[in-house]
Amino acid sequence: MNAMTQDNLRSAFGGESMAHMRYRIWGEKAEKEGFPTVARLFKCTADAEEVHATLHFEALRDINGDFPVTSMAGFGLTNTSENLQGAIDGETFEFTQMYPAYIAVAEMQGEKSAVRAMKYAIEAEKVHAELFTKAKEAVDGGKDLEVKTMLLCPICGYISLTGEEDNCPLCNAKKELFISY
Repeated sequence: MNAMTQDNLRSAFGGESMAHMRYRIWGEKAEKEGFPTVARLFKCTADAEEVHATLHFEALRDINGDFPVTSMAGFGLTNTSENLQGAIDGETFEFTQMYPAYIAVAEMQGEKSAVRAMKYAIEAEKVHAELFTKAKEAVDGGKDLEVKTMLLCPICGYISLTGEEDNCPLCNAKKELFISY
């Protein structure tokens, strides 16, 4: 695998790993502030970020050794509204800037497994940003997110709040594989 694609995958792995932990922490804060459904959304999205990190790690399967990893990461623990804005900003950065650049490099270098992993991530991150935006609107209105169904595709990290899909719209996985939150 080309060194530039390796660096990009490691950076994406680092960013997704940090998002995983950040969303768990922010979910605990949402729970304490009385937003249990927003807390579930943070937990579900944390697990989606783990899916992305795993896809990137697996794309690097033939690469061994220790490497420095530089990746973008938001920090801070404030209130749930501000944490949601941080999540929106992070997800938006990924699908508007980070992943388009990484995908362009991987495509140019013919790195199919890297392209696949990053294309799943970019499309799922768009959905995550939309869901965090809905959650922020609810929280800013003094309410919890009103959602009964919350499902995660364990193949690509897509999240559904309706459960109406028969298959994942991103990777075509069967709905029966989805994890409920």
